[in-house]
Amino acid sequence: MLKHITLLLLLCSFLFDIKAQHPPVFDGMVTDTNAIALNDLNINLVKYSYGKPKVSFLAIHDDEDTGVKAAFEYIQFNGGNIIDCQYGGTRNFKFSKDGFNFQTDPNSIYTQEGIIMGLVKYGNVDNDEVLMQLERTGNLILNYYNPKKLGYIFTLHNNADGGFGISSYLKGYELESAADSVFINFEMDNDDLILVTDLKLFNRLKQEKVNVILQSPDAPDDGSLSVYAMGKNIPYINVEVQHGHQYENLRLIEIAVKALYDTYPALKTKALE
Repeated sequence: MLKHITLLLLLCSFLFDIKAQHPPVFDGMVTDTNAIALNDLNINLVKYSYGKPKVSFLAIHDDEDTGVKAAFEYIQFNGGNIIDCQYGGTRNFKFSKDGFNFQTDPNSIYTQEGIIMGLVKYGNVDNDEVLMQLERTGNLILNYYNPKKLGYIFTLHNNADGGFGISSYLKGYELESAADSVFINFEMDNDDLILVTDLKLFNRLKQEKVNVILQSPDAPDDGSLSVYAMGKNIPYINVEVQHGHQYENLRLIEIAVKALYDTYPALKTKALE
């Protein structure tokens, strides 16, 4: 009987992990939600906060939960918050307007050129109102995260095994033009890395011997937050690891937070005000 009960509990837990769009919240965490309507797509910017606001993370893609879970672990013991974009557990924004379907990557809506490129990649683009709506959505996400107040942008992304990785930025590979400099620790998984837009942060992270990329000032304008941040001269950090590498995700978050505040100590003081 006990064996059957144990199996049932394990099965329920397994099913919860499959269906759960986002991890559960631990005791004491406070949540706040800012809703955005993109035609027939409902986007919820859910802000999870705990303790002192030591650091603020941003998760843009709704199918990348490893980074969210790692952020939860971090802020549970260190304080801080994460804004998690929730819109149905998928990677892309998918919506309709005037009988036409549209799709784009939510990390391509922070520049006008990127908005157009993002829509072209997935099909329809010939709708000026949709362009304006996506620009408005990007602005609302930025306003809620508030990088002007924070003084930085710190994003969390996850990738698939063997696809995108640190080697994607090397000479002769797909993202060569996006990188100014690349440092590789060959003992790390190729899929686990940090991308920054700031030379001081890049040099500080090299000291930690982690996979790190310095984005080129001539990187193609894909509408991403990293391109936006570089254009606005805002220090940007992206901790990116393979789906499921939660321990490594947490380790790189810890390293990146320390590097940010070692490089810009005034930002730490500002965060605690």
